[in-house]
Amino acid sequence: MGNYVNNHLINGEQVEFETSYHWIIFFNLISFFTLGIYPLIKKKTAEFAITNKRVVVKAGLLSRKTLEMNLSKIESVRVDQSIFARLLGYGTITIIGSGGTKEAFPRILNPLEFRKKFQEYAG
Repeated sequence: MGNYVNNHLINGEQVEFETSYHWIIFFNLISFFTLGIYPLIKKKTAEFAITNKRVVVKAGLLSRKTLEMNLSKIESVRVDQSIFARLLGYGTITIIGSGGTKEAFPRILNPLEFRKKFQEYAG
């Protein structure tokens, strides 16, 4: 479990599921020109977690994108996968919250398991 999630747990909260970016992020032009350093930093600094109370997402090192939303405030978690992504086990998760919040996170490892865990704890 990552430092951000650990440091931002509230009373009675525990992590139920955690995932990260898929290794496919290493196969692009940015990776080629930065000798893999940029995607490595991206993978090491991202945290995607479902707790018994919230979804917590943190991505980025210097510029940070965070999402912390109570399970009761999330309407759905959508998963988009191409055939290639399905074969390799990654996809885009889109978290849709009440009030119009809509955040997408591409190339996530085990997106279907992420959605399944959300459904288990939100239900």
